Amino acid sequence: MLERYDQAREIYAEVGVDTDSAMKALKEIPISIQCWQGDDVCGFEGDSALSGGIQATGSYPGKARNAKELMSDIDKALSLIPGRHRINLHANYAIFDGKPADRDGLEPRHFEKWVDFAKTRGLGLDFNPTYFSHPKASVATLSSEDDEIRSFWIEHGRRCIKIAEHFATELGSPSLVNIWIPDGFKDIPEDRTAPRARLKDSLDRIISVGYDKSKVHVAVEGKVFGIGLESYTVGSHEFYMNYAARNGILCLLDNGHFHPTETVADKISSMLLFAPKVALHVTRHVRWDSDHIVRLDDETLEIAKEIIRHGADRVLIGLDFFDASVNRVAAWVIGVRNMQKALLQALLMPHERLADLQEKRGLTELLMFQEELKLYPAGDVWDRFCGENGVPAGIRWFEEIRKYENDVLLKRGPND
Repeated sequence: MLERYDQAREIYAEVGVDTDSAMKALKEIPISIQCWQGDDVCGFEGDSALSGGIQATGSYPGKARNAKELMSDIDKALSLIPGRHRINLHANYAIFDGKPADRDGLEPRHFEKWVDFAKTRGLGLDFNPTYFSHPKASVATLSSEDDEIRSFWIEHGRRCIKIAEHFATELGSPSLVNIWIPDGFKDIPEDRTAPRARLKDSLDRIISVGYDKSKVHVAVEGKVFGIGLESYTVGSHEFYMNYAARNGILCLLDNGHFHPTETVADKISSMLLFAPKVALHVTRHVRWDSDHIVRLDDETLEIAKEIIRHGADRVLIGLDFFDASVNRVAAWVIGVRNMQKALLQALLMPHERLADLQEKRGLTELLMFQEELKLYPAGDVWDRFCGENGVPAGIRWFEEIRKYENDVLLKRGPND
């Protein structure tokens, strides 16, 4: 393996790329790993069914049923993923220890076990208010016509910001709070403005809570449509993009939340001309926002190129997929490693040289480079990166998954 890496290093050096520097840079890029892949977005509140257009399909054995099992599964996944990352929590993953609270009553103490988990492993924590899978989310949340319901969800959002501030204080790392709601209409609405005016007012009241902006990054996430919201989504991309710009918060781009012909990679450069940072949810959609496991495909590669071109410190990378048809721990490993592979390939490109060719209209040579680089030995650099970070390279990591499945997952009860 070392010999192959030495050869790859020489090959890349010929086009002006330092592979050692690329690996060093990759190690410093954290990915926020979504906790909800491990239990199909169920959380720890009880037996409430998923709502808000969210569907987790499949019944692969071994789903995490409680916090202890979910943390164990995350640990296993992290042991097979190079680098140091973050965990992305939803509010419905509060750990109550027999003293439940509704979502408008959540406090930092309900997440202390997550803070301890992250602290002992050197991880950061990001956070999401959970505006779905709740009786008071059956019709609408922050855009609700019912003032009592809307006030309930406003308080939930305010409390989530303070919980994230606690995470940042305890862990010494800023926490991203991402607001997404499933509000909208199945058929064509008569009044598109009133729900959005209520949403605007709700968001104003949420972000008016006092918080340290150096510790908490608040983001809003738009969507083109969802199941049951096919004709109108209150929180559209245009609404949130303008709201974020007006209020000095972040806009989060989920590459499954746009029309099929739109590409998030193309949006990143525009967003970063007007904002210091942008947040991402990298996923894979199949005909709709179906949250499939991230693959090393063209879309992911193009997103990674834009992240590297503009500086990884300006892009907050999170993943968002949940697949219950395969081993859930393996899904994490595959998805995160694919995102890292895409970032590595982007780091192994001579961006300045290629940009200079574009600037000088050397488009034929630019096209040649772009195509030839696709078969450069990035895989040998990836294997070296895995080795330096103490995780298996190639397909060898899957042996650990098989063992964990037999020793742990298959001994759990049925997926309820």
